[in-house]
Amino acid sequence: MVENDGRVRVLRVIARLNIGGPAKHVALLTKRLDPTVYDTTLVCGKISPEEGDMGYYAEQMGVQPIVLAGLRRNISILDDVVVLWRMYRLMRQLRPHIVHTHTAKAGFIGRFAAWLAGVPVIVHTFHGHVFTGYFSPNKVRVFLALERMVARISDAILALTNSLRKELSETYHITAKNRITVLPLGLDLQPFTRMERMKGGIRQQYKLDPLTPLVGIVGRLAPVKNHALFLHAAQIILNQRPNVKFLIVGDGELRAASQELARELGIQDAVIFAGWMQDVRGVFADLNVKVLCSHNEGTSVSVIEALATSCPVVSTDVGGMRDLLEGGKLGRLVPPDDAPALAQAILETIDNPPDPAVARQLMLDQYGIERLLKDMDSLYRGLLARKHIDWHS
Repeated sequence: MVENDGRVRVLRVIARLNIGGPAKHVALLTKRLDPTVYDTTLVCGKISPEEGDMGYYAEQMGVQPIVLAGLRRNISILDDVVVLWRMYRLMRQLRPHIVHTHTAKAGFIGRFAAWLAGVPVIVHTFHGHVFTGYFSPNKVRVFLALERMVARISDAILALTNSLRKELSETYHITAKNRITVLPLGLDLQPFTRMERMKGGIRQQYKLDPLTPLVGIVGRLAPVKNHALFLHAAQIILNQRPNVKFLIVGDGELRAASQELARELGIQDAVIFAGWMQDVRGVFADLNVKVLCSHNEGTSVSVIEALATSCPVVSTDVGGMRDLLEGGKLGRLVPPDDAPALAQAILETIDNPPDPAVARQLMLDQYGIERLLKDMDSLYRGLLARKHIDWHS
C-alpha cells in the first residue's frame, strides 16, 4: 500500500526518452510540478539502438524514471501484452490519482492499463501523431481504431496546437473536437535566450568563418524528417552560392543513406554530419538559418529553441508548424517536398534575416516552462474536482 501524504499522485508514462521534445517535456513536468502538491513518477521504456538517448536530460534534473523494458518503439504483440500487465501491476501498487500518457504506444498501453487498474483520472497528450509519414496504410487503420477506443476512456486529451486538434478530430476522427484541449509545450528557454549570435562555438569547431552562411537541420535522421529534401535544396543553393555550408545535427537509421545522397549530389564537401549533440544552444547561435523539412510535425522543440536563440527559421508547412510560426510571421513556410521553394526561402532568409526580438519574446511567453506548469496544475485540479476526488484522504 502507498502511504497517503496528502499530495496528488501522478504517474507519467512515455514510451522512451529519445532525442526530442516529448522527452524534455515529461522530464520538466516530473521535476517542476509543485512537489508540495504533486508526487510525480515517470515511467518509460528503452530506446532503440539507432536512436539518440536523452535519458541524461532527466538525470541532470534528478529525475529517476522507472524503466519497463518491454515499453519500446517496436511493436510485438507478446511483449506488448507483458508490458501492459506490468504497467497494470505498477499502477495497482502506486495507486496514482492521475495517469498522464505521452506519445502513441505509451498512450495506448498506459491508458488501457489505467482503465483496468481503476485510476480515477486518465489524460493523454498528443505531441504529434503517427498517422502520416511513419507506417503503411493498413497499420495506420489499426492504430486509428486503437486510438479511438482509448479516447473513450480518457478524461482529457491534449493537443499541442490548434491545427493538431483539428487534424485529430476532423481528419482522423479520434474524438470530438470539444473533447480535445489545446495545451502548448513548455520548455526551459532562458539558457537559449542568453546565447550571443555567432559565438556558439560550432563555427570555431569546424573552422568556419563568421561571415560564411551556415544552414542547419537538427533532428533524428528518420524518414519522417525528410533530410533528403534538405540535401536537394542544398544542391540548388550551392549552384548559386558556393560558399554556403550545411550542418546536419542528429543521427539515426538514415545517416548512411543521407551521406550517400550528399555524395551522389556532389555536395559532400559542403555538408557537415555532426551527429548527436547534448547541448544545441551553440548550434542555433551560429546558424544563419535553421531548417525543418519534415513530412509531418507536431510542435517542433528545435524550432522553438532556435527562435528563442534569435535564429531565423524556414519550415515546411506541415502539422503544427503554421500555428507555431503564426502563419509565417515568425518564420518562412514552404510547401512540403518542394526543394526549389525551400532553397529560395533559405536564400531569402540569409539575405534578409528577420528582426529576432518579437519571435524570441513570443517563445518565452507562449512556450516557457512556467506557463506550462500553471496550465497543467489548473487542468489536473479541474479534472480531480470533476471526478470528486479528494486526494487529501
